[in-house]
Amino acid sequence: MHRLVFVLIAFLGSGAMATDAKAPEDALFIDGTTVTLDQFHWLKRPIVVFADSSDDPRFQQQLALLEAEPDMLRDRDVVVLTDTDPSGQSALREKLRPRGFMMVLVGKDGIVYLRKPAPWNVREITRSIDKMPLRQQEERDRRSDPIR
Repeated sequence: MHRLVFVLIAFLGSGAMATDAKAPEDALFIDGTTVTLDQFHWLKRPIVVFADSSDDPRFQQQLALLEAEPDMLRDRDVVVLTDTDPSGQSALREKLRPRGFMMVLVGKDGIVYLRKPAPWNVREITRSIDKMPLRQQEERDRRSDPIR
C-alpha cells in the first residue's frame, strides 16, 4: 500500500491533475502541489503533510500511520494532501508556511485546527476531528436520520 501512495503521488505530480481541476472525490491521498484548500471547502477535511523530501523519515512514518486506518479517515471525510517540494511554492505552502516536516489538519470550514511538527496516528487525529463543532453536528444529524 505504501508503494501505491508514492505511485499515485508520482502520477498526480506528473501533471495528471491541473491546479484548477477537481480532485477525485473518493481519493484519499492526493498530491498537494496540484490543488488548493478552496477545492475542499465544506466538502472534505484536509490533512496536509509537508516535508522537504519524500525521503524524510517523519513524512514516511506519517503516511504509514495514515495508510493504516483509511476507513477511519474516510468516515470523517478526510483527504490527505502531500507536498514534498519546498522549491515548488505550491498554493498549500503559500497559505500554510511549513518549515520542514509538518502535519496540518484543516476543517471543512477552512480553519486550521492542528499544526504538528511530528507524526500523529489516526486515533489522535480522529479524536481532534471528533471535537470539531461541524463533526459533532454531522454525528447528531446522522443519528437523527432514520434512513442512515
